Amino acid sequence: MNIEQRSPRRGHVFVDESKRRDYLLVAAVVVPREIAAARQVVRGLMLPGQRRLHMVKESQSRQRKILSALEELDASITLYRAGQTYRTELERREVCLRRLVEDMKAGDHARLLLERDETLVRSDRKVIQHEHRRLGCTFRYDHDTAAQEPLLCIPDAVAWAFSRGGDFRRRAEQLTDDVVDL
Repeated sequence: MNIEQRSPRRGHVFVDESKRRDYLLVAAVVVPREIAAARQVVRGLMLPGQRRLHMVKESQSRQRKILSALEELDASITLYRAGQTYRTELERREVCLRRLVEDMKAGDHARLLLERDETLVRSDRKVIQHEHRRLGCTFRYDHDTAAQEPLLCIPDAVAWAFSRGGDFRRRAEQLTDDVVDL
């Protein structure tokens, strides 16, 4: 199942990336009626004083616990993968974003929220605005930090686990509805 097949649900799409091997852009769709409960689950995973979940900084036992908790959420996850066919990481990100916007249009999703990376905000906006106009999209989009939006930990965790390989990749694949190779 991919992102556009959830159209009756009109979800909010949370996005993060991994550059560890191939370039991965991970999109997690959460429907509005599930957002509050999903945030509660994620906040419940945070340790005292922790502002956000970030898989790279977690112990291996916590990484497994986080992935297990995410299995309980009703999120539809699509991985967009761009390999070495594209010369730069920026080209890989752009091709993934273009396809993501197409899928969001097809799925009639309401909102796109990308993990904030100040070095990419400007180019992301350019790509998204171009595709938004070209396709006649109506969804809202923005960038934010995982400290501000806990649900950005979903694509972070899946991207990290998929890139990590081994048992972690197997667990990420179980969470993933579709992999789109570009």
